[in-house]
Amino acid sequence: METQTYQTILVGVDGSEQANLAYKRAIGVAKRNQGRVVVVHVVENKLYTMMGYSTMNDSLIEQETDEAKEILDECKKYAKSVGFSQVETLITYGVAKEVMCKELPEKYHVDLIMVGQSGLNAVERMVVGSVSSYIIRHAPCDVLIVHPEIN
Repeated sequence: METQTYQTILVGVDGSEQANLAYKRAIGVAKRNQGRVVVVHVVENKLYTMMGYSTMNDSLIEQETDEAKEILDECKKYAKSVGFSQVETLITYGVAKEVMCKELPEKYHVDLIMVGQSGLNAVERMVVGSVSSYIIRHAPCDVLIVHPEIN
């Protein structure tokens, strides 16, 4: 049986425990495969204009961008702490599920997307949908769902 190796792993981070765990596991997979990790934070700028925040749009996006930089800095620190240097960090703007499923996999030749299990409850998933669920159904490559660790 042929062993699957993954050279470019895409993982989205948003500061949640689920996303952080997915990122840490992505580093482990990349290390074993001599691959690289593309870690992205998507600022959902369309959400603000759809919700009528156009006057606050720039300041909200700026605030989220600053938070994204902090999250990605933590990702870089973690990679360095485990002796892994093949990490590229990105901040993108748009709709997370489209960015994660369409734009970035094509641009970076992604062969694995790793996502944290949704922290949403059933009602929240129905109302806002789950990025993870969308990625599972529409990704152009393999997807690995990272379940929370059980203590």
